[in-house]
Amino acid sequence: MPAKILVRYAEIALKGKNRGLFEQQLQNNIKEALAGFQADVKKIQGRFLVSGPEEERDKILGRLSKVFGVASVSAVEETGLDMEDIKELALKMAGRVSGDQEEFRVETRRPNKHFPYPSPEVCRLVGAYLQEHIPHLKVNLEQPDFTIFIEISHQKVFLYLDRLEGPGGLPVGITGKALLLLSGGIDSPVSGWLGMKRGLTIEALHFHSYPFTSRRSQEKAVDICRKLASAGGRITLHMINMASIQKALRAQCPEDLAIILLRRMMLRLAEKLSAERGLQALLTGESLGQVASQTLESIMVTQQATGMLILRPLLGMDKKEIVNKAAEIETYDISIRPYEDCCTLFLPRNPVTRPKLEAVENQEKKLDLAGLLAETLETLETTQVEG
Repeated sequence: MPAKILVRYAEIALKGKNRGLFEQQLQNNIKEALAGFQADVKKIQGRFLVSGPEEERDKILGRLSKVFGVASVSAVEETGLDMEDIKELALKMAGRVSGDQEEFRVETRRPNKHFPYPSPEVCRLVGAYLQEHIPHLKVNLEQPDFTIFIEISHQKVFLYLDRLEGPGGLPVGITGKALLLLSGGIDSPVSGWLGMKRGLTIEALHFHSYPFTSRRSQEKAVDICRKLASAGGRITLHMINMASIQKALRAQCPEDLAIILLRRMMLRLAEKLSAERGLQALLTGESLGQVASQTLESIMVTQQATGMLILRPLLGMDKKEIVNKAAEIETYDISIRPYEDCCTLFLPRNPVTRPKLEAVENQEKKLDLAGLLAETLETLETTQVEG
């Protein structure tokens, strides 16, 4: 018998007339996430039902639990719309877990309102049947040892014992496309993950300074994208070599403005790439006040270099929250690998924390901006990263 897995969603159910579009996008994403598993995905009332090889059940559950838009998943057993069949299946399931577990409860969801028994009555009948056939069982509605969950749809009844939480949010691809500015640090991967949770398809742009930095900083970017792709599908990763720009800044501009000037150049490059790729916004890992370049003044002066919408999902988070989320999404250990990125390579000893736009623009007049940007864009490398 194939494994049956029930996939639930939450926020999508509140989308009114647009609900169908969100459901279709989620179904497409689930199919993509399960490519290679020989799995079938069907829409049932307020749920998706996935069928796949029993031997792959745990892998399928794990993959589904990472798909944005999925609230939770459960491996289920199914039976017909007959009360006696429901009780018998519940008894089989309880018999497998009730050895030293004595306290239980039954929870029922009944989207099929034509089923003749209301949810409380189903719970009562099934609970009484279990106690009749397994005498040591006791009902505990607050903190049971195990719970028999019952969902009654229009065609089948599904029973299950466990629920694996998903990331929730919206399905990737439903709200637009953004370019993630992916550094080698902890913050930007979390920003990308949160952007995907709100339905964004993301491409990533990593700036490096090879040969001043090793290839390993680029490998970090690939590995981070691989983690993000496991939840949001294949990610297009772009890499640009900033060495020429950094050498020009070091030779012609004050050290204390170097980071601001560098970030403005990055935004210009990101804007040009976004125009070519049809991307609608930039996504950054900035968190207000965390470092010198993330004061209000620095952020304001930096963003003046582009007319694009800049999204900053981490703006109100502190470092502990960001680190915890990075650990949860499994990017933290990659991000802390001790390989320098281009921003840390020429970090000034005393960076300006309250830069003036006029002073920054005066420094940029010393540079051949158009020439530097064109030369740097020629270093662009693009690859596809699978999860």
